[in-house]
Parts: sequence; structure tokens; C-alpha cells
Amino acid sequence: MSAINEIASLWMEGTMRTLDAFRTGFGATMDDPPPATRSRVIYESGLVRLRHYEARGENQKRVPLLLIYSLIKRPFILDLQPGRSVVEYLVKQGFDVYLIDWIPPRTDDRNNGFNEYVNTEIANAVRAIQIYTGIQQISILGYCFGALLGLMYSALHSGNVKNLVTMTIPLDTSPRQLPIEHLTAAMTSRSAKMIVDMYGNAPAWMIYSFFNTLAPTHHMLDKFVGAYRSSARPGYLDTFKLFERWLHSDVPMAGRIFLETSEMWRENSLMKGTMKIGESIADLTRIAMPLLNVIGDRDDIVNPASSEPLPELVSSDDKQNLHYPTGHMGAAISADSLKRLWPQITNWLSARDA
Repeated sequence: MSAINEIASLWMEGTMRTLDAFRTGFGATMDDPPPATRSRVIYESGLVRLRHYEARGENQKRVPLLLIYSLIKRPFILDLQPGRSVVEYLVKQGFDVYLIDWIPPRTDDRNNGFNEYVNTEIANAVRAIQIYTGIQQISILGYCFGALLGLMYSALHSGNVKNLVTMTIPLDTSPRQLPIEHLTAAMTSRSAKMIVDMYGNAPAWMIYSFFNTLAPTHHMLDKFVGAYRSSARPGYLDTFKLFERWLHSDVPMAGRIFLETSEMWRENSLMKGTMKIGESIADLTRIAMPLLNVIGDRDDIVNPASSEPLPELVSSDDKQNLHYPTGHMGAAISADSLKRLWPQITNWLSARDA
């Protein structure tokens, strides 16, 4: 009976978080938890707030590292709590870290597409880093949709990028093995246009509902049973609640980029080399800098088969896939990944810091 009461209590807390997220517009209010790592904003304009996390220790790296996270959730998952923070780990390894903290799109941002996000917003952030540091070339580490944006920027502005790390990148949209792949394939151009015509931007609640339908039993009950079973582990419930807070941090997606993303996934155009951004084709053969493509072998959001082809499409001599037995978010927050995966990533970047 005690176990049932505890699980019921966790479920009720989760339900109230969901209802509160619907009430407040999910992550649109940007009500983030306190950060684990101190930062300062060095640039803000349009849809970008650029945060700088200063390197620590003696072995400080020369090349600035820009983190690009997804557009549809808040990035505090990368700096969740002390001891479970990618950002904290990177600065302790001597990296000067810059994070694009995307500002949720407003109604008048509905016409912003890949051209605006890549050729204006990311380009301005990179220029801000160049001015701030006096260094021309930076390293980019993109996560999920942020990896797509980083890849596009690197193809169109390759002279500014020294090293490129892509994590769990949803590149090849031809596989049809995971539930999310069937859902994205079902999004017709007519359906996508109807959403934008109705709302202007793709609403946060719709994005949350989309991902929630991928594993309804897990979201309704399984994770709360798991939380109860692990509640005796020191700090576990605090981490669980922070992760739940992040799960409800969805933000709207600008109307045009929502339309362009659905078209890209239907046509597989980035993979095929036919995707146009602004006036230019996002030609991946223009990428010649070192590339590390990180793949979560247990990822149920981005099919590993979707990420694997990337090295074959670029011109880099120094390129590789790095497989690791983790899920989509486990790469960012699991203790195992912070101990074993991220040292491989930082060692790779350190070897190319000169």
C-alpha cells in the first residue's frame, strides 16, 4: 500500500506539472531552474541569447566551443545540476563554452525559416564569438535538431568552423522503424500548412503532445513506477523532477521553419543534397573540417540508422562515427555518459585544438 501511495503521489505531481505547462505555455515563459554553471550573456539579438561559460583549470583550450541545442525545448538539460551537467564537464576540461539559448519565437517571428536561423541567427552568434575572442575559427557541437542547424551552418560557412561534432542528428529520413518516423511521414504539406495558418507558429502544446504520443504508457505510468523504485538512490528524485521539468519545457516553433522542416523530412532533401537555404544549396560536400558524429545506439527518438550516413556525405579526411550504448537524452544526462562518452568527445576535440 505504501508503494501504491508513493507512485500515486509521483503521478499526481507529474499530472499537475503537465496541466501547469498547458496553462503557462510550456517553456515559452523560460522559467528555467537555477543553472548548475555560472554564465554571462555576451550577445542578444533576434532569437538568440548567447551565453558564455568560462573555462576552468590549467589546461585551457584555444578554440571556442559553440553548443547548439534544439529549437523546441529549453537547453537547461545540458546544465541540469551539479555533477550531472555537460556544460560543467566541458568547462572543467578547459573549454570556453558558448551556448545559443534560443529565444522562443513570437507571433511576428512566424516567417523565420532555416535561412534566418542559420544565415542570420547562428551567423551573428558566431560573429559575436569571433569579436569577443579574437579567434576566427570555432568548434561547433550540435545536439539533435541543433546538430542539423550546426551542420547546415558548417556547409554554408565552412571557413568559420574548425571542428564539427554532431550528436544524435536526424539526417536520413528514409528509415521507417521507430514510431516517430511513421508520425513525421504522416505529416503532409497540407497538414503542416493548416497548422501554420491556424496558429502562425507551431504551438508548444502540439509539440509536447506529438512526442508524448510516442510512448503514452511510459509517460502515464512507467516512469513514475521507475522513479519510486529508484527513490532510495541519493539525489535521484531531485534529478527526476528536474528532468520532468525539462520534459515540459517545449517552446513554439516558428511557422516557416516548421513548414520547411516537414518538407525536408518528406523529401529527405538535406540527405540528397537538394535542400536550399536562402540562395544556396546546403551542400554537405563543402564540409571538409574534422567531423565527429555521435550516435546513441539505444536512441528511440533519432534512429541510429538516420545518423550513420553523415560521414559518407562530407569531404572531410578526418571523420568518424562514434557509437555509444545510450538513449537520446542519456547522452546528455546519464552518469555513465558523463564518465565514458564525454571524455571521448573532449579528447577528440582536444587533439584538434591547435
